[in-house]
Amino acid sequence: MNHTDSRIPVAIIGSGNIGTDLMIKVMRHSQHLRMAAMVGIDPASDGLARATRLGVATMAEGIEGLVNLPCFPDIGIVFDATSAGAHLRNNEILQRHGKRVVDLTPAAIGPYVVPVVNLGEHLDQPNLNMVTCGGQATIPMVRAVADVAPVRYAEIVASIASKSAGPGTRANIDEFTETTSKAIELVGGAAHGKAIIVLNPAEPPLLMRDTVYCLTELSASEAAIAASVEAMVARVHAYVPGYRLKQQVQFERIDGDRRINVPGIGPTQGLKVTVMLEVEGAAHYLPAYAGNLDIMTSAALATAEQMAVRMLAPQGQKAAAAAA
Repeated sequence: MNHTDSRIPVAIIGSGNIGTDLMIKVMRHSQHLRMAAMVGIDPASDGLARATRLGVATMAEGIEGLVNLPCFPDIGIVFDATSAGAHLRNNEILQRHGKRVVDLTPAAIGPYVVPVVNLGEHLDQPNLNMVTCGGQATIPMVRAVADVAPVRYAEIVASIASKSAGPGTRANIDEFTETTSKAIELVGGAAHGKAIIVLNPAEPPLLMRDTVYCLTELSASEAAIAASVEAMVARVHAYVPGYRLKQQVQFERIDGDRRINVPGIGPTQGLKVTVMLEVEGAAHYLPAYAGNLDIMTSAALATAEQMAVRMLAPQGQKAAAAAA
């Protein structure tokens, strides 16, 4: 370990699309993290080859290989970009060694975290879950509405380019819907939540599109909701530059003799809020249409950056005390 470098060494498990894109983000943009190891299970993967070219320690023996790397004792944070099933075992081993974990799978062992919504509440947890790509894109919008009016029901539809959905994403479709639905309630603040994912086979591939529907009270202020949504979009945009509203927030008042049948609630009235989003990827590793991967890796990086600040703070305080 280079003791003149105060950044926190990190490892990434999973040398596929998400892991490789995250590695590039860490190396290009991180202030408090430095790449120490990239771990996979396919010796021929492009991610491991790229990591080797960039001077990062690599291993193709999975979690066991990571534990055996000479740099492992120095690693402070491990990103898991494998699958929900694999993460269960990976986390068990990592916790045994006292490692902090950022989970990019839908395993949801640790608390759901969306950086702009609730990161501060969970910075000291040993395992933080990044929900899903759809969750990272849409939960801030549900929360923005819930901040100014009660959300009785929220439904999100995440449409991603089929080409951007690798084997890991496809293997976790059920976990995606379950995890995102729960997080819409627990993090977004909706009384009832539902998530739908669409793999769009269009050619050329389309950018990630997300539609968020919220049902709130008829008395809610449209102006206050629109302002809250726009402010939240700006906060997400700060770490996901391709995140934007596709059009202005839409409102529909369902009142009088009208009713809509809402899952978990039944026929009801209310103010329907529709938020339409677009997420363009930064194209660090994959094309710009892969905004679903970009928002996950950007959220994971933003989370780990704040974890590192917290981890480094005691060192800085000790140094200041020593200097005094």
